[in-house]
Amino acid sequence: MKKIIFILIALSLILPIFAQGAQRITGVWFNGEKTSKIEISKAENGLYVGHIVWLEEPNEKDGKPKTDSKNPDAKLRKKPLIGLQVLSDLKYDGKDKFSGGKIYDPKAGKTYSSKAEMVNNNTLTLRGYVGSPLFGRTDTWTRTKNE
Repeated sequence: MKKIIFILIALSLILPIFAQGAQRITGVWFNGEKTSKIEISKAENGLYVGHIVWLEEPNEKDGKPKTDSKNPDAKLRKKPLIGLQVLSDLKYDGKDKFSGGKIYDPKAGKTYSSKAEMVNNNTLTLRGYVGSPLFGRTDTWTRTKNE
């Protein structure tokens, strides 16, 4: 009986440590070019998503908000970039690694498979790729504030 109680206590102390590793990805991040901020949060399904919350240049020359003009779906081209979901379905794999996600590039109107890794508390590498991670591009995001 003492062993069972000890195991239950040990698990209750250890499990939050693993959850904390996954939660480190949440927050607001500058993209590699520092032209946009993306807020990553945990969705109801337990996977991680990211939405654009800030743009260095939020408006077109005519003063209207920038939209998802390159989207392959013509119905979505008038959707504002601020608030747009660009990261979806990242699953925590443990040891600061995430996989199984999708990343959308509004500049090209293309969606790629993605994986991510927390380098440290303030640095996140994201890799977008087609087919295999060997065929893709890595972007390094830095933590910031949503201001």
